[in-house]
Amino acid sequence: MTVSFQLYSARDAGPWDQVLTMLADLGYAQVEGFGGVYADPAGFRALLDARGLTMPSGHFFPPESFEEGLDTTLAAAKALGMSQLFCPAVPPAMRGMDAPGWQAFAKRLDAAGKKVADAGFRFGWHNHNWEFADLGGGTTAMEIILTEAPDIAWEADIAWILRGGADPLDWIARHGDRITAAHVKDIAPDGDGAEEDGWADVGHGTMDWPALMAALRGIGVELFVMEHDKPSDATRFATRSIDAFKTF
Repeated sequence: MTVSFQLYSARDAGPWDQVLTMLADLGYAQVEGFGGVYADPAGFRALLDARGLTMPSGHFFPPESFEEGLDTTLAAAKALGMSQLFCPAVPPAMRGMDAPGWQAFAKRLDAAGKKVADAGFRFGWHNHNWEFADLGGGTTAMEIILTEAPDIAWEADIAWILRGGADPLDWIARHGDRITAAHVKDIAPDGDGAEEDGWADVGHGTMDWPALMAALRGIGVELFVMEHDKPSDATRFATRSIDAFKTF
């Protein structure tokens, strides 16, 4: 199974040509893009091609990247060879929205998804933890997004689901038909990894990744993206994570 790597995890690791060489040498076949690599899409595509890497998916932020900025987004996605485009977050000021606020935002995602689909790409949402907060009566922003934008995909960031106080296996079971990709990362034991915001290399934290991978494979997910939001050593993270992933 091919494994992807979210390039945000290596944003501080040095020149991109060196980062991509390191990833290819470790056995990664794919990478996932983010805003830091879109300045010269054709040039970055050349770096990928030279190392036998592909970029099937990418994050585009802010949400307006799929509205007034859609033409620029689609041009970058086409140049880089993507098939799945994800909106990864809302700006900080929007993260505490109430249910009506999330409903209005979800309708924006629904409209954007139709335009992205018309251009030949798949569009989806990538979660953090705030989508799982109780907005009242058991309603969550994630449920609102999936309901009000019924045709968009979901790139499930499994560790953020857990950090949001929810059960990843329950969400996978109930909404597996929407999940087309998954972020694979790990949570450090309590008291560890403070310098890395409490994250851990995949397979070296507290999450039951063998069980989670069985559930994700069981619903047909094929795109698995290694991610660490704040690694102190991206090479260490990339190495230990792909080694652990092979055992799941």
